[in-house]
Amino acid sequence: MSVRKSQIPVVVLTGFLGSGKTTLLNHLLRHNGGNRIGVVVNDFGSIEIDAMTVAGQVGSAVSLGNGCLCCAVDSSELDEYLDRLTSPGARIDVIVIEASGLAEPQELVRMILAGDNPRVVYGGLVEVVDAAEFDETRARHPEIDRHLAIADLVVLNKADRVAEAELDRIRGQLADLSAGTPVVPARYGRVDPEFLFDHAARPERDTGTRQLSFEDLYEGERDHADHLHAAYESIDFTTPEPMDPRRLMTFLDSRPEGLYRIKGFVDFGAADPGNRYAVHAVGRFLRFYPEPWPRDGQRLTQLVLIGSGVDRVKLRAELDECRTASPQGAPDEHSMWGVLRYVPRGGDEPDPGAF
Repeated sequence: MSVRKSQIPVVVLTGFLGSGKTTLLNHLLRHNGGNRIGVVVNDFGSIEIDAMTVAGQVGSAVSLGNGCLCCAVDSSELDEYLDRLTSPGARIDVIVIEASGLAEPQELVRMILAGDNPRVVYGGLVEVVDAAEFDETRARHPEIDRHLAIADLVVLNKADRVAEAELDRIRGQLADLSAGTPVVPARYGRVDPEFLFDHAARPERDTGTRQLSFEDLYEGERDHADHLHAAYESIDFTTPEPMDPRRLMTFLDSRPEGLYRIKGFVDFGAADPGNRYAVHAVGRFLRFYPEPWPRDGQRLTQLVLIGSGVDRVKLRAELDECRTASPQGAPDEHSMWGVLRYVPRGGDEPDPGAF
């Protein structure tokens, strides 16, 4: 249950020099889940990706192996390269834009939302923070406060380099600067890729024999508490009862703290009997995509919710409250208005600050 098969999520990865965003990007490329990843490097200079140094002029494209491609662009060329990477021949599943530490991530997000490419969908703004240098980074780059305020996910990297009390203090500051945004502690940029994108629909891409790496050996020695999946929770919700549009929108408009992604399908019953609605939410971003019900499929609402530090029991209870009293309930004619606000119309995307 991903977004729409025709759409490719575009994830913006940002963070100041030394925070570990390139290390995190390397990690995603090594643990791509069978996906072909397109990497766009904004304000390109030099970057080490998968033990390969790439350097060149704006506009260069370099194959990284393992089905990955790196493009070096400036902001004015972003639309052009997204068009290239999303062409059917490129067979790209996910695009990651690594922003320069001095770039304005909000402008990159605006460009993605304002673009008229129907093959892309916003995949979230990920801000990488250096836990060991947090105070010093804020002193040198006060604009980080503004970046954190619009982040959809904060990766608190190098968490192993500070004491627990210091980590709690930083978490408290992040809660003030980026209220409600999930904060995921990490070592060496290791964040579970499922936070950012789904496993590939074509897993055979990742089944080739390869040499065992030091990374593989290290992964095998770590204790269970340090496994990738320990940083997040995934909650499945399925019900045969239709969902009440107004109640669901109340839930979505006030998403619980720590909830990062929502994906799946919603049945609104009598409010729109002909369609089910694919839902895609990441951070503040939300979209619904109406589509006809499959002819031979059971009418169900099926959702997957992914977050960090979320209350599973409370989430399920809140979703249970969104169900209609009866599958034959009769919503009034205005009940779908809140949902329809988030149905794309000809590529016209709202301002990212509206979410």
